[in-house]
Amino acid sequence: MGAGAPRLSMSEIKPQTYKDDRPAEQFARFHERSRTRDPDWVYGAVYMLTAPIALIAYRMLPLEIGNVPTSGPVILAANHFSNFDHFLAGARLRRRIRFLAKSQVFGKSKFLGYVFSHGGVFPIRRGHADEVAFETIHAILRRGGCLMIYCEGGRSRTGELGRPRPGVGRAALESGAPVVPVAIHGSQGIRSFRRLVFPRVTIRYGRPMRFPVVESPTREQQREAAAEIFDQVRGMSEELAHDGRRTVARRIREEPDSSANAPRYS
Repeated sequence: MGAGAPRLSMSEIKPQTYKDDRPAEQFARFHERSRTRDPDWVYGAVYMLTAPIALIAYRMLPLEIGNVPTSGPVILAANHFSNFDHFLAGARLRRRIRFLAKSQVFGKSKFLGYVFSHGGVFPIRRGHADEVAFETIHAILRRGGCLMIYCEGGRSRTGELGRPRPGVGRAALESGAPVVPVAIHGSQGIRSFRRLVFPRVTIRYGRPMRFPVVESPTREQQREAAAEIFDQVRGMSEELAHDGRRTVARRIREEPDSSANAPRYS
């Protein structure tokens, strides 16, 4: 692991509850809104609060942001270290990112429920085969949305990259939407914010990947697609850890076929 990405002890991470026993009907209103409406002023308000933190406190550097299509459906497939990762990934994007959050954070506060549903967040029930969440994923993509999926299915518990879950592969195969692998490097240390530690964070957006549409992909097909996507995430992350972001940024600028110099998507 490179500089700026400190190791974490398990005592720094709150225990997770892996199964939500509340009925699926309790989350129906969040899914309904996510399927039919785009994020509203709440997204903008949260962005105004979090973008300066990302860019100033964490000195967030985006690399190859031109790889993200400026319109139309797209899946941002990222690794996940911190609860701040989605704000980091969206700090310099002009698109509004939709993303999944564990269902445990929904339904316990009317205020947070309002912020989530109006800010583009929808739940996925842990411990269940949540087909409802996939229906919402496809509805968002059909509407031309920008959707972030964490390849590992949740935050890394070790501060190291984990293993991809098949969900991102399923979403890619069933939708046919372009998938942009996203390496979030350095956000491990954000868990230590109470110590006033502000690590430098780099977000690298890889070249879009496309998969042939498979209406009902097998579990093995889902795993293979997820592994192919996460291999790109891992490669970008390891390059940043080994060479440092200045070297990687310079290498990208100097590459004649670099996507940083390629035409942007429209």
